[in-house]
Amino acid sequence: MSNALTITRMLHECRDSEHPESILDALIPLVYDDLKHVARQQLRRLRRGQTLNTTALVNDSYAKLKSSANLDWTDRQHFFAIAARAMRQIVVDHARSLMTNKRDGQIVPIDLENLPAEVDQRADQIVYIDQLLDQLEAINPDLTRTFECLYFAGYTQEEAAELLGISLRTAQRRWSQARAWLRELASDIT
Repeated sequence: MSNALTITRMLHECRDSEHPESILDALIPLVYDDLKHVARQQLRRLRRGQTLNTTALVNDSYAKLKSSANLDWTDRQHFFAIAARAMRQIVVDHARSLMTNKRDGQIVPIDLENLPAEVDQRADQIVYIDQLLDQLEAINPDLTRTFECLYFAGYTQEEAAELLGISLRTAQRRWSQARAWLRELASDIT
């Protein structure tokens, strides 16, 4: 049985079990390397030498996933999408803790292609993008999932398409739409 099928089977067992945590514990060795890859991509958004490292991010996200072990997991793609979201939340919380100067109502310029070099501005922008994504989530959750996979998790468009179970063209279209919506939301605030 392939790794993807094994993971999907275990997620279904996790969903249907009275003790899903033990099944999730058995699943983690199968997905650990993939989670580390996602964590490395997430951490690229922060500065080098930050106190949050890849292993800590994987472990913290695992703790979040374990507390949600009775979710209605559909398959491997669903699992990794939820893991990417958990990591996004942890990275955003970490960015909030790095912010030394509060914005005090000032709007942070948003650049979806490049993060600022200065640590405070970088943390500020990550938090700001997270707030915009919360608004986008209410408008279009599919765009939000695609943006999370590409921007926060650092998947390629091909990987995101596979992960989300959509065509490459759909992933590309959603990526463009998500960035346009976020720019629009940001301009509405200013």
